[in-house]
Amino acid sequence: MTGVQALERKYPDLPMQAGHVLRREFEYIRHGTLSRFINLDVVTGQVIEPSWGPTRTEEDALGHLQRLIESDQQARKWHIVLDNLNIHQSEALVRWIAEREGILAESLGIKGKHGILQSMESRAAFLHDPTHQVVFYYTPKHASWMNQVEIWLSILTRKLLKRGNFSSLDDLRRQILAFISYYNRTMAKPIKWTYQGTALLASLSRKSSLR
Repeated sequence: MTGVQALERKYPDLPMQAGHVLRREFEYIRHGTLSRFINLDVVTGQVIEPSWGPTRTEEDALGHLQRLIESDQQARKWHIVLDNLNIHQSEALVRWIAEREGILAESLGIKGKHGILQSMESRAAFLHDPTHQVVFYYTPKHASWMNQVEIWLSILTRKLLKRGNFSSLDDLRRQILAFISYYNRTMAKPIKWTYQGTALLASLSRKSSLR
């Protein structure tokens, strides 16, 4: 989940010519920001059930997750990786999962005081319960790169947003949806980690030995 601005170049690009690179106007017109919720299926590498809107509240996040789960009624289990944003560990999300699991609302406690709802940590622990049909996994702090959807978002930025020209929020939404459709048809594949961590472990070992 993230937000993106609809930026329109103030003047048209000057196309490439012999001996001259493409020249792009640096001034732009702002048409607002679109909040987007993106899901990446790690098995297929495809983007599924994206959501869009002007805000990114806990109600928006909950509605997005509900639509995602409802998109496949045959799924026996959902494993969802998220970062540590507070809207990903909200009271509303806990109450929805509890209702799905047949857990009484009265047993959840009170936000900020006691029980499952007391804190972000207690809510995250409940949402991570492996016995639930929908299980949430939270990336460590400062490690959102471990969430593979971040890799896809960098692809979107390089392939579309960085050089894009968007005349409105609707135009931005349309172009992103068109890119998702094209990506799913022609580019999607499972992401395979290639970094082995050898250099990082060696560096940590050296620092430890210097103490």
